Amino acid sequence: MGFDVRGIRRMSTDLRQAGQKAGPIVELVVRKATLDVERDAKTGVPVDTGNLRATISSDVQATAGSVSGEVGPTANYGLFVELGTSKMAPQPYMGPALDRNAPAFEQAMAQIVDRL
Repeated sequence: MGFDVRGIRRMSTDLRQAGQKAGPIVELVVRKATLDVERDAKTGVPVDTGNLRATISSDVQATAGSVSGEVGPTANYGLFVELGTSKMAPQPYMGPALDRNAPAFEQAMAQIVDRL
């Protein structure tokens, strides 16, 4: 009894090539999404002195096999503003920014998958 593995080998090659083609496009989509979330967070953050808004930034890291984006403030009180404290009501700005931009990000990623 024998097995014909030509189809599996071809599929493996196709998947590898698809990943190589998708990498740069995925990186662009992640960069755009992180910048969009950053912009919306800066627009929605409550402003007293402007320090919290000024510390919101984004960063994208791309390696051979993955892309990740991070957005948030470096001000040490940013989380307290977002989630509130026992003495202060929450004033979310990061969560809503992410929620507003998630559908476009998901749609762009789905389009990449459909093209490949």
